[in-house]
Amino acid sequence: MPLDTASRFADPDAAYRLIVDAHRGLADEESRRLDAALVLLLANQIGDLEVLREALALSREAIAPAKAKAEP
Repeated sequence: MPLDTASRFADPDAAYRLIVDAHRGLADEESRRLDAALVLLLANQIGDLEVLREALALSREAIAPAKAKAEP
């Protein structure tokens, strides 16, 4: 099953706000732990290694431009 990257939320902005609000007031380390816990929960919900592999690859690609800018 290929990764479906189309938004499935009726209100994508509300979904984004939920994620941002969940991080509000957390220290950096707490925020990273929240992200890790959420990723593991959602990866389990997906339950498909190929879809997970594709999602991870797309996520790495998404941060590559930012990483390249940060490197001297």
